[in-house]
Amino acid sequence: MDSKSPAGVQLGGVYNYPPYSPDLAPSDFHLFLHLKKFLSSERQHFENDREVEMVVTQWFQSQVADFYDTGIQKLVPRYDKCLSSGGDYVEK
Repeated sequence: MDSKSPAGVQLGGVYNYPPYSPDLAPSDFHLFLHLKKFLSSERQHFENDREVEMVVTQWFQSQVADFYDTGIQKLVPRYDKCLSSGGDYVEK
């Protein structure tokens, strides 16, 4: 996705966010934090990319719907802070 494009549909609205905002970095997203913890706790060596893909896919499928909902809901206050500050950097 191009970070300069409109995005962030939530509660029926579409917001344009700045081309770059460290507040909204995808690497901070709920999902990736938990996936990173899972992969580092596995302490395993993958034989190939297919094996990594399989383990990650299984992990995604093992998460309950509430896990994804919680992560999405955590973004709302961060988006609101960024939007209300005119796109300026906002500490967590």
